Amino acid sequence: MTDQPRPRLLFVGGAGNATLAVDVVGTAIREARERGLEVHVTNQEATLAATPSITELADEASAVDFEVRGASAAWAREQVAVGNRFDVVFGVREMAQEAVAEVAAALGRPGNSPKAVHRVRTKDEARAELAAAGFPQPRFLVCSDVAEAYDFLEASTGPWVVKPRDAMGSEGVTRIAGPDDLAGALEFLPEGIRGAFIVEEFVEGPEYSAEGVFLGGAPHILALTSKELLPPPNFFETEYVIPAILPDETAREIETQVVAALTALELGYGQFHVELWWTERGVVLGEIHVRNAGGWIHRMLPHVIPGLEWFGLVYDDALGTPVDLEALRPRRGAAIRFLTPPSGRLVAVEGWDEVLAHPNVIHAELAIAPGAVIEPHRSVGNRVAHILVGADTPEEARDLVRALEESVRFVTEPVED
Repeated sequence: MTDQPRPRLLFVGGAGNATLAVDVVGTAIREARERGLEVHVTNQEATLAATPSITELADEASAVDFEVRGASAAWAREQVAVGNRFDVVFGVREMAQEAVAEVAAALGRPGNSPKAVHRVRTKDEARAELAAAGFPQPRFLVCSDVAEAYDFLEASTGPWVVKPRDAMGSEGVTRIAGPDDLAGALEFLPEGIRGAFIVEEFVEGPEYSAEGVFLGGAPHILALTSKELLPPPNFFETEYVIPAILPDETAREIETQVVAALTALELGYGQFHVELWWTERGVVLGEIHVRNAGGWIHRMLPHVIPGLEWFGLVYDDALGTPVDLEALRPRRGAAIRFLTPPSGRLVAVEGWDEVLAHPNVIHAELAIAPGAVIEPHRSVGNRVAHILVGADTPEEARDLVRALEESVRFVTEPVED
């Protein structure tokens, strides 16, 4: 009798060259190995070389550019033609999600359709689809030049948001009060994507997100996340609390709308992260992602739901392994603060050792050292440190992480021109 071959996972897009990205993918690969999967990672050549810890965790690694349309699917077909096989296709990077869908479709493996993934990754197309399905959405316009943007401002109700058509991490997103602010908002758009951009009506209300996984093709929400953001004109997130501190009725309505939206968008595989606002009109959906949430939420959830393996649930679903839904309920609380000190040259950081020594700290990172210059806030890159804590309740976690942030002092001096 011959041994059954181990199931194989094709991990498309690997990890980006950043601490958080490597931690996410390392966790995902370890959860695959715990299930007996062999792991083959693909990534762009330079990033593959820059993330050796991921290559070492995988059984195999290949240089394939996931940003070249069709390249990953063509490579996967060639692998199958020479006798290799892949039982599960997965990836976590935002920019690789269309390649993940294309590979799954090419190999006949579980996955979202490439059309559905492209639609949710293109912000205006997702908004239009949701509006057509009856979900409240802000008015918006994809603008190719300043004149179109000015016309939209005159025909709609402010304030407004100016943002890239395809980006992530609140990169280049600005709130404006009127036409006089438009030029500055366009300058704030990321380099290299200053072609088409979106102008949309600003949505008033606290922001939340839903974190979850598709099981048997149906969305299953693991927890809701509440968010605190920097004040306008920017939208960088500075705090997450899980589970969100909400009345039960509000939480149920949010979950109902999120599940309905994911179903309407014909999504049914992998993880999801859905952004939204709670407004006077109820739920207004924001961006929808078919990947895990960023911001170390992959570390927060296993504390909130003891024993959770978020990535492992995807593999279990793809391989037909039964999942205990009763175990997937929040039982504790977690919170994270992203530290954004004022700009200037850093002289010293006081109180950080005490943060690291606190028994409730799950993860903390200081990504800046004395002598470095703290730039004015422009992107999530200005979050120079973070503190993640766990507690018995979300209220306790929120209060603790805020107190720990207050105990840290960044000593700066002006930067000479």
